[in-house]
Amino acid sequence: LLVLESTAPTGDLTRPHHIASVVPNRYPRWFTLSHIESQQCELASTMLTAAKGDVRRLETVLESIQKNIHSSSHIFKLAQDAFKIATLMDSLPDITLLKVSLELGLQVMRMTLSTLNWRRREMVRWLVTCATEVGVYALDSIMQSWFTLFTPTEATSIVATTVMSNSTIVRLHLDCHQQEKLASSARTLALQCAMKDPQNCALSALTLCEKDHIAFETAYQIVLDAATTGMSYTQLFTIARYMEHRGYPMRAYKLATLAMTHLNLSYNQDTHPAINDVLWACALSHSLGKNELAAIIPLVVKSVKCATVLSDILRRCTLTTPGMVGLHGRRNSGKLMSLDKAPLRQLLDATIGAYINTTHSRLTHISPRHYSEFIEFLSKARETFLMAHDGHIQFTQFIDNLKQIYKGKKKLMMLVRERFG
Repeated sequence: LLVLESTAPTGDLTRPHHIASVVPNRYPRWFTLSHIESQQCELASTMLTAAKGDVRRLETVLESIQKNIHSSSHIFKLAQDAFKIATLMDSLPDITLLKVSLELGLQVMRMTLSTLNWRRREMVRWLVTCATEVGVYALDSIMQSWFTLFTPTEATSIVATTVMSNSTIVRLHLDCHQQEKLASSARTLALQCAMKDPQNCALSALTLCEKDHIAFETAYQIVLDAATTGMSYTQLFTIARYMEHRGYPMRAYKLATLAMTHLNLSYNQDTHPAINDVLWACALSHSLGKNELAAIIPLVVKSVKCATVLSDILRRCTLTTPGMVGLHGRRNSGKLMSLDKAPLRQLLDATIGAYINTTHSRLTHISPRHYSEFIEFLSKARETFLMAHDGHIQFTQFIDNLKQIYKGKKKLMMLVRERFG
């Protein structure tokens, strides 16, 4: 379709009439053009079918398609057509036609890599299927040159994951040596992707590198390096939980502490989705021992200003001994931590402080329909105050203070007197 060539001839004297009519308005109406392109695609498909089994003809058709067809969706359709024709019979697939199919698929990958295409995931999955049919060297080849074909996310979550799956290994009848070579390519790809895009690829990289100690260590180090700059607490908590699940509690703990430094929960965010992660991180630290708990509590106090979350953590920390479940699940005969000493004292003070601040925040714009809910909130606050050595005195002073500052809210203060004296 010369009409689509970007460098149309401007002075071909052998065809003066054609040039005169084409150049001033080189592009016909788009609906006409798309119809012509569809016909061009149909013709190419018919030619592929006709050339099956003839290597030289297939090469000619392939070159012609690559030179003259400009739409990625049409090339993808031809790649799929070629694949169907190549694998249609019960006999062995036509390897030359399969390679044509793969070649067209690779062209589509390169064409659509930097443009948004809603069919992209389907195209990537299809390409891996096609490469699997061609053979192990084709899979190895697309993994070696992944950066010219896929985004890092596609390369790890679709390509490498599919290549490493049992179904692919069974389909290819690989021996141990071939399996290891393919796995090695997948791990190299995973680490390169994790370096390039840690947010989206780190977890996939860890999973893909699990069976190789050195690669796994490298992936973990990439996560640690990225944790301070480019990763959110959600991503870090997800990876930390995966680490714990895989039996690396100290690494999970390290990532959980890094996640905590990115988090900020204000006083009224008592239903925030990260709360479960915070409780989990504290439980993990608690299970590891006194030192780990002591190290995470200052981070919790800095990041979490929500009183109910802090009191929940405090309550859990006071019920059991840190590092209680030791080796083989035996209970250590450790002591409960004292609320009068660090680190729990710091957590207790922060929780009481959060209740005081939240109370004032809620009272600045409270409506009568929230009065009873507020009284319940104060009852919860009292439970925390009473955990402190002089908590009874502190709570009484706090209530007296409220009655003084908010004496204008007569109905509410009457309810406060009824409940707390």
